[in-house]
Amino acid sequence: MSYQVPAGVEFPGMAQWPVTLRYQQVVLRPLRRSDRAQWDRVRLANREWLKPWDATSPIPSHPGPRSFGQMARRYRQQARQGIALPWALCWDAGWPERPTFASDCPLAGQLTVAGITYGSARLASVGYWIDRGLAGRGLMPTAVALATDYCHQVLGLHRVEVHIRPENTNSLRVVEKLGFRPEGMKPKFLHINGDWRDHYSFALHDDEVPEGLLNRYLADKAN
Repeated sequence: MSYQVPAGVEFPGMAQWPVTLRYQQVVLRPLRRSDRAQWDRVRLANREWLKPWDATSPIPSHPGPRSFGQMARRYRQQARQGIALPWALCWDAGWPERPTFASDCPLAGQLTVAGITYGSARLASVGYWIDRGLAGRGLMPTAVALATDYCHQVLGLHRVEVHIRPENTNSLRVVEKLGFRPEGMKPKFLHINGDWRDHYSFALHDDEVPEGLLNRYLADKAN
C-alpha cells in the first residue's frame, strides 16, 4: 500500500524549515518569539495541569532557558540544524466558514519532534502538551499523526518514539488511539517535575503505517 496525502491536508514535499502542516482545524506552525504573550497566557492558565509533566534540569546550575525568548531561539537553532521540529499547536475555530491563515492561528499548545537522528537509526521522538480546555477534541491525535507522517514521508525517518509517564492518562490515550506500539517501561528515563521519572515507551516504524498514520487514524474514526 502506497502513501497518499489525505484530502484537505497541507503537507510540504520538501524537508526545509520553516514547515507548516495542517488538517482542517488542526495546525502545526513554527513556534515564534512573537508567540510569547499567547504562550505565557496559555501556560499560566494551565500551570497546575501541566506542571506534573514538565521537563526539568537535574543540574541546578544548568536550568535551561530562563525565558520564552531563549527557548524560542534555541528551538530555532535546532530546527535550522535539522535536529528538531518545534511547532506551535493551533486550533482554527473558524474553519471552514471563516478559516484563519495558518500563520495567524492562536496557540493552543506545543508539539516538538526532537532528537532527529539519521545514519543507521533514522529516528526521532515526539513530545506535546495542550490547553486543557481543548483536550479531548481529537486535536492532539491529529497533530501527532501529521507530525509522524511528515517524519516518515518527508524526512525519511524509520522510527518515531513517544515517551509518557505512567500517570499521564491523557497522553496515553493519544498513543492508544493512534496505535503506537508499546515497548515497555524505561525506569528513571527523564527528569520531570524535579526528579527522574519512569516512562512508558511507544514507537511506530514507517513500514507499520505505509498508508500514513493520519489516513489510518481517520479511517478508524470513521468505522
